[in-house]
Amino acid sequence: MRAAEPMNPDSTHWMKYAIGLAQEAPPSGRRVGAALVSERGRLICSAFEGEARGASWSRILRRKVQELGVSSAHSVYLTINTLSEDGAFELADLLNDVRVGSVYIGLPDPALTSYLSGDPVTERGHVLRFPDELQRQILEQNRDLYAASGQSIECNPHYSTHRIGETVAAKLLSMGFALSKDDVNAHRGRTALASLISQRYGAELKDADRAVGDALAAAFDAKYGTYDYAFDARTANARWADDFMSVYGRTSTRPLSAVSVLNVGVGAGHEAAALFSDCPRITFADIAESGLVNISGRIPHSRTVVSSAEDLSALPNGSFDLYVSLRTYNSSFFDTSAAAREAHRVLMPGAVIIVSVANGFLYTQRGCVVPGLILPGTEFVDLYRGMETANLIGADLECAGFKDVRMLPTSTEIYLSAVAV
Repeated sequence: MRAAEPMNPDSTHWMKYAIGLAQEAPPSGRRVGAALVSERGRLICSAFEGEARGASWSRILRRKVQELGVSSAHSVYLTINTLSEDGAFELADLLNDVRVGSVYIGLPDPALTSYLSGDPVTERGHVLRFPDELQRQILEQNRDLYAASGQSIECNPHYSTHRIGETVAAKLLSMGFALSKDDVNAHRGRTALASLISQRYGAELKDADRAVGDALAAAFDAKYGTYDYAFDARTANARWADDFMSVYGRTSTRPLSAVSVLNVGVGAGHEAAALFSDCPRITFADIAESGLVNISGRIPHSRTVVSSAEDLSALPNGSFDLYVSLRTYNSSFFDTSAAAREAHRVLMPGAVIIVSVANGFLYTQRGCVVPGLILPGTEFVDLYRGMETANLIGADLECAGFKDVRMLPTSTEIYLSAVAV
């Protein structure tokens, strides 16, 4: 799957067109819209769920394609990657009939709770996604269906009650900067949020950035400083530490005890204690001080640094053999490009970086893990977002100067490893 990229006006137009089509569908069922577009950027044909009684959008669109004698198209825009009653992906049937250059997808079917074979989004290799704001519109069109699905994070009490964006907004409000939920969702980067505050309230940019940094530190401290792992997906994967060591073993033959390690994003310190207690040269960095206090108590010989992954200026160039950051690079308001550049700076040539993307939420009522990441500003887990995010991070690592980027998906997270050039 190819990660989201800047949309040109034409692609945005057809995404909105497909969403508009979906609005014509009967409100009692799935509201799905699809548009097939030619090489010249013209509509070939379109369909929406319920357009013809008893027929899905796929069957309707395929019938129109056959009537028109169309064998190829530039692109298809589909609001929901739907499953048929027999569990097959309806988009796959369309792609068997028509050769399509680019595929744009909004959301996964609400019936999905795991990755299935035959899914064009995970198997095709170059599927693009609708941007977040349009995904939220599709979700709103089908709110009842998604709210009742396993993709709703209300199935996980911890994640439905601890939202970084909401905590950041509350902290900024206490500083005199009143921002709406939409404001925060539309400015998910630290720089973007600081720029908004500077423009709206006339604050100096450095002061606005400091305020955002303080709000982020407070939010992550509140969520992860005393994190309850009873609600964590890793409780369903007792071998997660073995997964990590397997990834490390693919990139280095040196034992962890023999290398200088930097662990960025400590959280409550549970993973760090499990992996690095026997490492004599271990440094921990985090913006949340309570996590660092926890890990100092567990590993007294460790060094701790209050610092964000994007700014490790307290650490010298080329000073570490191994950089580890687990489930941090997909954090809210995180700048992966800046973090990757800093990681490369503090590593020696030939050193190893290992990062992971959280890719699962514990469905507590069923005791199973629903893969994916939360769509910002919603109560919905997007199954495709984890792989999309991992692809983006891999590209950022390459741009920062790393080589041999490798990906290893596991049951609860996606690991990426690379070597510093």
